[in-house]
Amino acid sequence: MDIHTKCNPKAVLRIAGAFIAWMIGSGFATGQEILQFFSSYGYVSYGIIILNLLGFVVLGQILLVTGNEHQESTFDHFTYYCGKKLGRVYSWLVPVTLFLIISVMISASGFTLTEYFGVNRHLGSALMAFMVVGAYLVGFEKLVKIVSFIGPIIIIFALLVGAVTVVKDFGNFTDIAHYKDTLALSKSSPNWILSAVLYLSLCLFTASTYYTALGKSATNKKEAKLGATLGAVVFVLALAIMNTAIMLNAKEISNLAIPTLYLASKISYVLGGMFSVILVLGMFSSCSTMMWSVCSRFYTESNQGNRIFAIAVGIAALILGQFSFSKLLGIFYPFIGYVGLIYIGCVVWKGIKKKREFPPQQIPI
Repeated sequence: MDIHTKCNPKAVLRIAGAFIAWMIGSGFATGQEILQFFSSYGYVSYGIIILNLLGFVVLGQILLVTGNEHQESTFDHFTYYCGKKLGRVYSWLVPVTLFLIISVMISASGFTLTEYFGVNRHLGSALMAFMVVGAYLVGFEKLVKIVSFIGPIIIIFALLVGAVTVVKDFGNFTDIAHYKDTLALSKSSPNWILSAVLYLSLCLFTASTYYTALGKSATNKKEAKLGATLGAVVFVLALAIMNTAIMLNAKEISNLAIPTLYLASKISYVLGGMFSVILVLGMFSSCSTMMWSVCSRFYTESNQGNRIFAIAVGIAALILGQFSFSKLLGIFYPFIGYVGLIYIGCVVWKGIKKKREFPPQQIPI
């Protein structure tokens, strides 16, 4: 059997689930990320979605295949894409940006548990930090199994809430234009094309270390490509549905910190409670994968120093996470998107060069 031409469907689903798990963090799951980067542009948001679908498929494949091709533990994907000097800068920037995002998610988890279950916000955030550190300590392979299981569940639930909302409120579709000014207050950038690029940069720049490792876990390039493609398509489908649902309720949720929780509660109070749990699981899935990326930058092997460092990162993120979720997201996410623009450009350029040097018929998949 040629491992380069065969793939295991279960492995593809596992990779796709793990691919999705990274994206489903506090920003997407709460709807705040969708509101700022997509819904705030009104009907044009569908153009942003199309650009992101293309970007996630192409760049996702490049990142995972690169990881599959370079199995050596010393491989540095930042140097590979950007060269030694710029690669070194990015290799230190990523763990810093991921740490900031982890703090945002820990803050969001506290607010979510407080809003629906009355749990003390600080206790809720502390619980999330404890879970994230614990998930990291079990090891990468077990971590992939955990988040690849959670990812599809969150997507299914988000699709359910979004689809029911769209069906019930689709009569408001022509009214979206009336709330153009209200939605515009949440824009992440002054231009919709720039917003599309920033979102790609935000997601893939911060995910690069994790996706490279995910590519290594694939048996061959075909599994890596199919897993990335399936993950990208399903994620963007969920994004498109949630974007529509948010715009249909623009008047009520434009100023809310957690738009999707309002949508779920509008359908059913019980559903809102269930979705609160789903939101926390989404934050946990992304926090866990990001914690791995942060710690792997400093420690490549599991040892006592690694475990102590992970605990220290969790405590520091918990301290920063005491600030307001919506404010942290509004400041950090667009900033991280701008920081990653050059890196994304380098990945695209490297992919183009590789295609020129090795035509498709010469590259085994």
